[in-house]
Amino acid sequence: MIMEVEESSNRDMEGLRGRIVDETRNTFVIETEQGEEKRIPKSGNMFIFVLEDGTRARIRGDKLLARPEDRIKRGMQR
Repeated sequence: MIMEVEESSNRDMEGLRGRIVDETRNTFVIETEQGEEKRIPKSGNMFIFVLEDGTRARIRGDKLLARPEDRIKRGMQR
């Protein structure tokens, strides 16, 4: 999945774009088009996720502060 940092409390991160290669509770790791890996904190950032069908989803990183497996478990308990 492709991700772009739309807004950030760190101006140097705004506009970073790449493929998500790893995720932790507090960060995403993306591989940029130049082949560099960048670790981006979820907190304080607004992300745009580009799905395979071209759909774009805008999500505030603060809403994603959890391990991926914990978010799945929480969603299934509803």
